[in-house]
Amino acid sequence: MSTTAPGSEPLKTSIAPWLSVGRATQAVDYYKVAFGATELYRMEDDAGTVQVAHLAIGEADLWVQQDDGAPGPESRDRRPIRMILTVDDPDSAFAQAVAAGATVVADVYEGHGWRVGRLADPFGHHWEIGKPLR
Repeated sequence: MSTTAPGSEPLKTSIAPWLSVGRATQAVDYYKVAFGATELYRMEDDAGTVQVAHLAIGEADLWVQQDDGAPGPESRDRRPIRMILTVDDPDSAFAQAVAAGATVVADVYEGHGWRVGRLADPFGHHWEIGKPLR
């Protein structure tokens, strides 16, 4: 499915996670260090705190939003958002995220046709980092 605006190229339909966190500025910094994210867009308040940021990890997009009411990673009310980040070298990407402060949920292993591991970032979101085995 694509949408065409007058005078523009067709828009490719995509889905990108939008993560609500209590510390958006720190989350943006973390995703840059942990996953090599680049910042595509940033909106800050007058104090310089990120309110919304659009990031890219390779060709994959995600959004981060400041949400003062978001439960922290330690909250029993939080249901972790779980994403899969597909990369060429899951072992290196996994190690980089852990070095940046992620908690290992499951070490990288091979199973079900994937080389994959699972971690929780400091904001309570779960990331499966892997690649399909071919």
